[in-house]
Amino acid sequence: MSPLFFFLWTLLTSVSAQLRSGFYVDNCPKAESVVREVLRRAMINDPRSAASVMRLQFHDCFVNGCDASLLLDDTATMLGEKLSLSNINSLRSYQVIDKAKKQVEKICPGIVSCADIIIMASRDAVVLSGGPNWEVKLGRKDSLTASQEDANNIMPSPRDNAIFLINLFDRYNLSVKDMVALSGSHSIGKGRCTSIMFRLYNQSGTGRPDPAIEPKFREKLDYLCPIGGDGNVTGDLDATPYKFDNQYFKDLVNGKGFLNSDQSLFSSDARTREYVEFFSRDEGMFFTAFIEGMLKMGDLQSGRPGEVRKDCRVANTRPMKHMEILYNFSN
Repeated sequence: MSPLFFFLWTLLTSVSAQLRSGFYVDNCPKAESVVREVLRRAMINDPRSAASVMRLQFHDCFVNGCDASLLLDDTATMLGEKLSLSNINSLRSYQVIDKAKKQVEKICPGIVSCADIIIMASRDAVVLSGGPNWEVKLGRKDSLTASQEDANNIMPSPRDNAIFLINLFDRYNLSVKDMVALSGSHSIGKGRCTSIMFRLYNQSGTGRPDPAIEPKFREKLDYLCPIGGDGNVTGDLDATPYKFDNQYFKDLVNGKGFLNSDQSLFSSDARTREYVEFFSRDEGMFFTAFIEGMLKMGDLQSGRPGEVRKDCRVANTRPMKHMEILYNFSN
């Protein structure tokens, strides 16, 4: 990166949006209530919508900041993030965000970013599932482009372990406590059999199952996900998959985590085990830590130029190349 471009990048980062609660109170006061109502209706039609929508914040914010790059469709010159390895067969409910955007545009055209709608809807997914409420900070801009390569390189796999996750979250100044609390997002939702076949039948290439799986739970998973079965069959991520609570942590303590990346938080690292045990005993402290983690994750920004998209799937303007940016900045 040239010194001049580095200076410009630093400048753009320093003038990135200053996020705050109540950002739309004057110019679109009904935005948050409209988004929540869209999600509420979506959950009536498909209860899984809550978990699916909440997951969008994680997959958006970790890849170059919370800028709705995740929502951009591929173009002739850009491979977006929807078809990345971690997203293509995992993420759902893009249409819920589309509908929320459409409804908000009717009352406040050109005001509310798609990035902020993801943040609102993710919070609402927790609230409408029986979890805690909190004031979200808003004021983000939508990115002009997306990167499938970055999504492939950054997002974790269900096969990953606690050490990998600790290191990944540390890159974003998210602590071990933040990581374990945010993993509690799996309090709601389901996972596919293809995500756990290796740990059922060939953990770490041993040809044997993961020894951390509780035996009776292992029998249940064997029946649900047999060798040669349909990898798209889904199983509950915890015993209460539609209720946001601390059951997820209780299940990990009892060896009943669905994903390897979840169970390893209790089984493979003392640093994460401490918080799993703590949250399994105290739901209130889990809720508090989860909110703190969501707010910190929501603060992630790239500092790149942005806009408020009219359509969450398509950028309004053509993103400028580096040299175009430098030319326009200096003239």
